[in-house]
Amino acid sequence: MTENERFTAAVTQGHFDDDPAVPLDNDFVNGKGIIRNLVLAPIGGAAFIRSVKGSVRANHYHKTDWHYAFILSGAVQYFWRPVGSQEKPQTRVFRSGQMVFTPPMLEHAFLALDDTTFITLSRLARTEETHEGDVVRLAKDLTKMVPYIPQRLLPPELP
Repeated sequence: MTENERFTAAVTQGHFDDDPAVPLDNDFVNGKGIIRNLVLAPIGGAAFIRSVKGSVRANHYHKTDWHYAFILSGAVQYFWRPVGSQEKPQTRVFRSGQMVFTPPMLEHAFLALDDTTFITLSRLARTEETHEGDVVRLAKDLTKMVPYIPQRLLPPELP
């Protein structure tokens, strides 16, 4: 079983890693190009998101939904902590070619460190009614609770 299969199987069973980074398996490469498997489970919705540098996305939590976010271009600083925590959120940078997972009941936010595009793949359909019925917006901005990570400390971009 590959690491991506292990991660996906755990998510499907409702078991969520503390580390939000999703292990991606090796690309399948041939003369036609590359195939990179992202999620190996049923998905209810997919969305393409474009964010300008400095913008904040999410800053909420989901009551029952979960989602993967695959960074297509740019970089985000991801912030997370358990719902209701008074601790500063944990933070990590994700760049092009990396993927982050957010389980239900986890406060989270994305700060665009560059102009950034990413896709989200969620358990529930991303209709306005379904999405808004499951989201709880936060009064405090998670991105203001811990320092910004300077560009020079970002991990190198992946292929």
